[in-house]
Amino acid sequence: MKEESLLTKDELISGTSGAALENGADCYFTNVVTDSRNVCKNSMFVPLVGEFQNGHKYIPQAIESGASVVLLNKAELSENGSLYEKLAAENPFVLFVAVENTLHGLQDAAEKYVEKFSDLTKVSITGSSGKTTTKEMMVSVVKQHYGEDFVVHTQGNLNSETGLPLSVFNIRKAHKIGVFEMGMNRENEIGEISKVLKSQYGIITNIGTAHIGILGSKENIAREKRKSLDYIPSNGAAFVPANDEFADFCTENVKGKIVKFGADNTDKGRWSIQLIKDDGLFGINFKINGVNVKLPLSGEHNYYDALAVVECAEELGISEQEIKAGLESMKSVSGRMETSTFQTRNGAEITIIKDCYNANPDSMDKLLTFVDKLDNGGRKLLVLGDMKELGANAKEAHEAVGKKILEVKPDYTFLVGNEMKAAYELIKNRPNVFWFEKNTDDVFDLIVKTINHAVKKNDIVVLKGSNSMNLVKVYEKMLETVTVMQEAR
Repeated sequence: MKEESLLTKDELISGTSGAALENGADCYFTNVVTDSRNVCKNSMFVPLVGEFQNGHKYIPQAIESGASVVLLNKAELSENGSLYEKLAAENPFVLFVAVENTLHGLQDAAEKYVEKFSDLTKVSITGSSGKTTTKEMMVSVVKQHYGEDFVVHTQGNLNSETGLPLSVFNIRKAHKIGVFEMGMNRENEIGEISKVLKSQYGIITNIGTAHIGILGSKENIAREKRKSLDYIPSNGAAFVPANDEFADFCTENVKGKIVKFGADNTDKGRWSIQLIKDDGLFGINFKINGVNVKLPLSGEHNYYDALAVVECAEELGISEQEIKAGLESMKSVSGRMETSTFQTRNGAEITIIKDCYNANPDSMDKLLTFVDKLDNGGRKLLVLGDMKELGANAKEAHEAVGKKILEVKPDYTFLVGNEMKAAYELIKNRPNVFWFEKNTDDVFDLIVKTINHAVKKNDIVVLKGSNSMNLVKVYEKMLETVTVMQEAR
């Protein structure tokens, strides 16, 4: 049976306030893409215009690959009208819809699409750090209750101004609940994508300093993050960390129930949550109403994010046993606190913590605090890269890393990147401290060589930095010299 079009012609045009080029084409599309390389048969292609790239030039390529609907900017149509009239005439089965702005057109079309699923329960998750892991925990838990085939969710970290709209186009009639992550790289991005989703339940993991270089202050970041809660209805709920200074600020205008989660808010209503033991590298043990839960993710910050999931699950009517099953089946999200045990060529078993998908002052501090508490009989070797997008706060933030290193007292410290020089200046008199301005292969080779020469039994090697610093290459180069004893958690 032929799959139904995601939107009808009337729905697409009314939703985007667009105008169709008259070539007699109907509207039929079953997926949406913004990258012409991903176009397949019956795609709606949305060409985006950026600072250095104009996606409209790929429209002919998209049509050749099977695009059946194309959005285009009205300004582009005005400037190159004869080109698009020719394309429309040559492709009478392709619907061209002109909109004021293709990015907003994508968002408006996605909003119109979401409106078609009035019975879908929608959960949004945002925060300065921890949102992807929290999303994965939430997905794991709701699958226990609703069943895997009835859950739709953000794939990977498609959480942006384009990622969220593309994600919601994966909703289908069979789905009962959707869990979607919301990210932010500019002012009002959260506001725009929150309007698309209009979630009934919203989690804010924390208000930190990620992207402070863009927004200027934590208050401005909180002002943006709280927009994720703008559409929470009176029968919905918002979940915010009890110990966050902006918890009340974020929930000022929330119409639904306000739930504060955290270690100090764990015995209320029908829920009693008790921390039993932090097992360091081996996760955290706690109880929900007397039910033992073994969270396999390391770090107090992951435990706090799990508490947000527990509180949201309560509101959804999910049982303690289902929450237990969901949380206990969790694995580390790629690049985030991935822990592996290896055997070096000299026979020493060591542990590597790979947390180099992203880095900001808050996540860096949390990881170093976690490392400071570890006590498994070995030494600690840190490889830390620059934290990006901090603007005028960069020097102060990297100096804070140096101060934290003085508290942790690692046995070896490797700092990579120009910004990390601020940390190096504070700790350069400590033994075994190295700073490298560039993140080149030669530098990574030297770091790996030094680590391999230095490591002993039970040592821990920690990799942390912004994704663009490519510290994952240190991990990959180490893999060439060790034997995997235990797959990454």
